[in-house]
Amino acid sequence: MTKIRRLLVAANRPGRGSGFIAANVLDLLLARGHSVVTTVRSQQKAQGIKNAHPNVSKEKLDFAIVEDIARPDAFDEAVISDPPFDAVIHTASPFHFNVTDTKKELLDPAVIGTTGILKAIKKSAPTVKRVVITSSFAAIFDQSKSTGKTYSEADWNPVTEAQALENPMNGYRASKTFAERAAWDFVENEKPNFTLATCNPPLVLGPIVHYLNSLDTLNTSNQRIRNLMTGAAKEECPPTGSFFFVDVRDIALSHVLAAEKEEAAGKRFFIVADKFSNKQIAEIIGEKFPQLRDRLPTGDALKPGDFPAAGTPDFDNRRSVEVLGLKYRSLEESVVDTVKSLQAVEGN
Repeated sequence: MTKIRRLLVAANRPGRGSGFIAANVLDLLLARGHSVVTTVRSQQKAQGIKNAHPNVSKEKLDFAIVEDIARPDAFDEAVISDPPFDAVIHTASPFHFNVTDTKKELLDPAVIGTTGILKAIKKSAPTVKRVVITSSFAAIFDQSKSTGKTYSEADWNPVTEAQALENPMNGYRASKTFAERAAWDFVENEKPNFTLATCNPPLVLGPIVHYLNSLDTLNTSNQRIRNLMTGAAKEECPPTGSFFFVDVRDIALSHVLAAEKEEAAGKRFFIVADKFSNKQIAEIIGEKFPQLRDRLPTGDALKPGDFPAAGTPDFDNRRSVEVLGLKYRSLEESVVDTVKSLQAVEGN
């Protein structure tokens, strides 16, 4: 499946949240010579992406307006193309914790957004042979097993709908789990022309896209790096929370390879580079950017950001290495490149 004539990237906001991944996927697809249509919420968003790629023709980069990804028919028109699509990469998903109705605002949109695009492809885009969906480590992680467990693609989050309604974090994890399960169930039950692959990243770090012109729209994961380098976390290094990371350029490449490679069909991929802590991030910034040292937490102020004494889970990423051929970037490379990209936006 190495020759992809035309590919649809379904995203909500390139630059933010899952759009952070989508923007890197888009750049990588264009660099590899693919012809791409990407969904955007408005013509204004399309113009911003177009301006960032001034030398790319309409034949190589075009747009489809999808105002609300959670509508059941949201992608009915977007999947229709001339020439037709060979593959679809679906990175769009609702992601926010400011909810009053978890089912209505998180669970239903995630599942409807995923199954909606699959139904549209089956109905109106029979040439599509591969669909790649951005899932999450949240769909793998069992919060009752935070130590002494090695996670891989074989694991599923056992969260129930009742647990999902308890708090927004549970709701988010459940939304990713239910949406991915719905995708696999769709393929099994509906027997479409396409095969499915999912990419399940943990926390995503890495340099911001070059057309993000404000730190106000910074993806949540990178905010910890911003807060360390600006002095916002000087008094106390924040707890790490999730101890696995991947660089955005590696998770983006995993999506592209999962679309290109025949052997990726029917597989989940746990896309994880390594363990990390916020303490390590602070130490890397201090070592590589001496001018920022006086803004960083030191001594006892670093302790909250260290690994917990009880330990952390382990990971098995062999499938992504063996099937996709990924070579992961280190935490140091990811942090250094992220700091440089944030400095460029800030004008430091």
